Amino acid sequence: MANHVAELARRRERARLGGGQARIDNQHSRGKLTARERLDVLLDPGSFEELDMFVEHRATDFGMENNRIPGDGVVTGHGTIDGRRTFVYSQDFTVFGGSLSETHAEKICKVMQQAMKVGAPVIGLADSGGARIQEGVASLGGYADVFQQNVLASGVIPQISMIMGPCAGGAVYSPAITDFIFMVRDTSYMFVTGPDVVKTVTHEDITQEELGGASAHTSISGVADAAFDNDIDALLNLRRFFSFLPLSNRDKAPVKPTKDDPRRDIHALDRLVPEDPTKPYDMKEVIDRIVDDREFFEIQPDFAPNIIVGMARMDGSTVGIVANQPMEQAGCLDIEASRKAARFIRFCDAFNIPVVTLVDVPGFLPGKDQEHGGIIKHGAKLLYAYAECTVPKVTVITRKAYGGAYDVMASKHLRGDANYAWPTSEIAVMGAKGAVEIIFRKEAGDPEQLQRRTDEYQEAFANPFVAAKRGYIDDVIMPHGTRRRIIQSLEMLKSKQLENPWRKHGNIPL
Repeated sequence: MANHVAELARRRERARLGGGQARIDNQHSRGKLTARERLDVLLDPGSFEELDMFVEHRATDFGMENNRIPGDGVVTGHGTIDGRRTFVYSQDFTVFGGSLSETHAEKICKVMQQAMKVGAPVIGLADSGGARIQEGVASLGGYADVFQQNVLASGVIPQISMIMGPCAGGAVYSPAITDFIFMVRDTSYMFVTGPDVVKTVTHEDITQEELGGASAHTSISGVADAAFDNDIDALLNLRRFFSFLPLSNRDKAPVKPTKDDPRRDIHALDRLVPEDPTKPYDMKEVIDRIVDDREFFEIQPDFAPNIIVGMARMDGSTVGIVANQPMEQAGCLDIEASRKAARFIRFCDAFNIPVVTLVDVPGFLPGKDQEHGGIIKHGAKLLYAYAECTVPKVTVITRKAYGGAYDVMASKHLRGDANYAWPTSEIAVMGAKGAVEIIFRKEAGDPEQLQRRTDEYQEAFANPFVAAKRGYIDDVIMPHGTRRRIIQSLEMLKSKQLENPWRKHGNIPL
């Protein structure tokens, strides 16, 4: 028996060493942790249970039969974060550059299938050179197998990708299907074709960082949801983000006890909205003040900043926040903002997370670029997401809600459950000045008469009471009571039951 124990220990030590100490040292020299070190940071101490430690590739071409390393470049298994189960895979760049082989893919698919059986999230830590070229089509087939599992798991269990090194070619499409993508600054990148191919085809000189680094994907493409300074910072933030999520679509998000009084008034909000309707204010201040303990995990903070989305808690329970940002483009909805918010709302709806919407929107951004870029269909994505959503929806209009943008932003007409407005709000087809210039265009030559008409229109329509009279607004509330009213509404809606008509699936305007 002693020999068997010694042999098992030897094999385990060989697997844990990955590509060897020299390659581990090289990984560290780049400011990166190894695959196993990352799991040590991400998971609760001692909770990781590894699967398939001794799996090796089956390739025999190009001398690969003489180059086999246990684990085959990916560490897989399950563990806990704050005591809650999650399945993980962590690609090991020290083994064949983390490249994906047939067996490497089988290991990933295995943990994904197990996660779906038990109802637990999957977190993938990507650090891979791509498909293992020595295996040819077998490695490509492995990617497709992973993609298929990603699609089957979508909306069933949360899927999170953390890009911690290279992720190129076909490798990018698995993260793209997952619910959230995070990156590490300076050490991670994603692109379909690398700088060399770009130069050959388009004659552009571009670096990996410029083409697909964290900055490019968090601020320009919108592919990534956030970026962090280093591996440890990224993994600790991932633990924090995980705490907001349910384990599956059959579970509720965890409740975090708080000492933050759910009934507290916030009198600073009574003075937040400027008297001048053209002056901006920071909607993040509203969010920070109404959520528990001022804790807000923003998603895509550097992309489409004219709309804010992210996770928070109210009276201990997770909510998704969607809010127009008057500080950016006056809070207008445009193509990027519509896509950003629509995807976030659909995630919340899939995983039973209530949506709180804060509205200050003058309309959709006008212009040739927006129209030719497809704002009609992209804006319809946001409309579709809110209309399809069946989780509790609470909406507060703080100032402007004009035109079609009023309808789109979780209005009562899109099955909003609790719709409130501050006294400062204006709900109308458009602003008073623009409306008067259309209605009374024949009086355009008389500035004094136009001003009188504008004042009359302002008094008659630029307020929340016309909508309130029709029941489109449930109540006009003082800003200081916003937190209390939202929490009361969410409490009332906990037992909400609403189902969409049966269908195989809808056809969102992609």
